[in-house]
Amino acid sequence: MAEIFLDVRHLRAFAEVGYQVAGGGGAHGAMAALRGVVPLDAYEFVAFDPATGRHHSVVADGHPRIDSDAAEEYAGLDAYRRALATRAPVAMPEPGTERYFRRHLAPYGWRAGLTTPLFLSGGRFTGLLHLAAKEPFPERAAALLAAISPTLAHLTDLSRCVIDPVGLPPGFHAVAFDRLGARRRVPGHDASPVLWDDRAVAAYARAFIDSRELSRHGLWLGPDGGWHELRLVRAGVGYQGTLQGAVVAERPCSLPYDLTGREIDVLTRVAAGDSNPQIAAALVLSVRTVTTHLEHIFAKLRCDSRTRLTTKALAEGLCRLDV
Repeated sequence: MAEIFLDVRHLRAFAEVGYQVAGGGGAHGAMAALRGVVPLDAYEFVAFDPATGRHHSVVADGHPRIDSDAAEEYAGLDAYRRALATRAPVAMPEPGTERYFRRHLAPYGWRAGLTTPLFLSGGRFTGLLHLAAKEPFPERAAALLAAISPTLAHLTDLSRCVIDPVGLPPGFHAVAFDRLGARRRVPGHDASPVLWDDRAVAAYARAFIDSRELSRHGLWLGPDGGWHELRLVRAGVGYQGTLQGAVVAERPCSLPYDLTGREIDVLTRVAAGDSNPQIAAALVLSVRTVTTHLEHIFAKLRCDSRTRLTTKALAEGLCRLDV
């Protein structure tokens, strides 16, 4: 096994890179620290979005501009596939990368390029780091980049919500959606298997994003046949939370106050402002049956008016969400 020998200067630089990544300094702060041990003149972070399968340039410095198709162009090269297979940095120019180098690096005076695949410590690929320099990179540069890449990989992890959702209690399984329906995992919460592949949930989340609501809370009868407490909250998703999104979270539950499923339906209509005849027509019940259900609901929730019943239902999330 190859060994990498680090001196105090390297260790200090690596510690500072970790601090910048974790402490909010971001890509620019991390690269400023890395420059202390790896001489470079320009860099570009390319993120891989597992929701779309595409690559996006997210942060760059030292380049007058980045062509919009550069990220996907590199992903079509054999060098990209070799980098993913070996998880080792790939130098440029080399056979198979000459055209890319001439188009995207040489015009700015760069004579050397080094591309590092970014894998989290758990093995998940998040993107690439392209480095460029006016002089060839030192022999040890590739080994140093390979060692620090699991830390830098957090900077291109688009599968996470960067902005933690506010008001989401512990114990919920969750999935984040953007307006296009792309799914992402939510930090601090396990992914929900009943939400992840449900297209109706993705459409419901999109409608919520387009609404003016900040949050939504209610009961959902899932495809597994069980009731779930369901919460939706707004959250920024994607790189640095720049995309409008929503977190949909659920946990299995029993119906509160010993309510039945039909009573939940009636209560939901009451909270929407429907009259007894309107509820009867919507649920295909007789008005008398609706009245009987309401008597039971009033007793179970200890409310003496429709206004108080509505207030309690909305405050405690007792209404059925029509997903």
